[in-house]
Amino acid sequence: MTQINHRCAVLGKPIAHSLSPVLHMAAYRALGLDDWLYDRHEVGEADLDAFLHGLDPRWRGLSLTMPLKKTIQPYGTPANIWAQRLKVANTAVFDWSVTNSNGLPAISLYNTDVMGIVLAFGHTLESIGQPERWAGATNAVVIGNGNTAASAVAACTVMLSNDQPNKHITVAARHPGKNPQLPNIVEDEPNISYRELPIGDESLEAMRTADMVISTIPGHAGDAIAEAIGANSAFSPQGILLDVVYDPRPSALLRAWSSQGGLGIGGEEMLLWQAVLQVMLMTEGSVSNDDLMNVLEPPMRRALEEAL
Repeated sequence: MTQINHRCAVLGKPIAHSLSPVLHMAAYRALGLDDWLYDRHEVGEADLDAFLHGLDPRWRGLSLTMPLKKTIQPYGTPANIWAQRLKVANTAVFDWSVTNSNGLPAISLYNTDVMGIVLAFGHTLESIGQPERWAGATNAVVIGNGNTAASAVAACTVMLSNDQPNKHITVAARHPGKNPQLPNIVEDEPNISYRELPIGDESLEAMRTADMVISTIPGHAGDAIAEAIGANSAFSPQGILLDVVYDPRPSALLRAWSSQGGLGIGGEEMLLWQAVLQVMLMTEGSVSNDDLMNVLEPPMRRALEEAL
């Protein structure tokens, strides 16, 4: 049996459902990292400190689910713009050459959710032969205003970084205003306005005319929106919908969107691309490849498809 010299894992509670080990282990096999292991550990907020202090220098990084994406903050330093701005990190990378006063190694914190969304859309645009489509984009809608909505709104600001004037991001939610962080993400973005609407006719029209729509609501919470879309014969979506849900697959919302002629992306695409970025961060220094993203994507995609 191969000796394990490098370890990574995903933490959360519950965590048994996580597909992260499937994705990361597929990447390690593709890269020939035979002495690397990635597994899952059930760790809640109250358990995180003890878990971190129980690690040894074999550990290279962690993937974090909510609410640990926030709980990890005092232990590390934001290392990319979205971990810094959103104060949410789904990735922790250890540097054992530096020991902090708390006895832990230096921990760099990253948010790969935002760029995972951007890459999911980008891959789709490449596949349909429209890689420059966002150059003319002016409208985005995010459905939901919970934790995932922050990364979705941030991703919309990235995709709307073009020369168009008068751009808009609309958040459609059952309880508008519940998440005060969301407007703050947009306030420093030039030429992008922000509004929140309740779920209803006005927000459905915003979805129909948007260039990009991201649904961040869990499970079957989008079924009522799906029913409203399916029941409206005049609803002809102009843009692309990403539903972060990948169970059920496809979601009712994606099915309704597609039935009205819209292009939809399943949540497995975001899951894949944020994991690709995590692998690149955690294995830095162990792999030398100028085109690592393209090396990782095919085997990780195959492994994910087989698991789903």
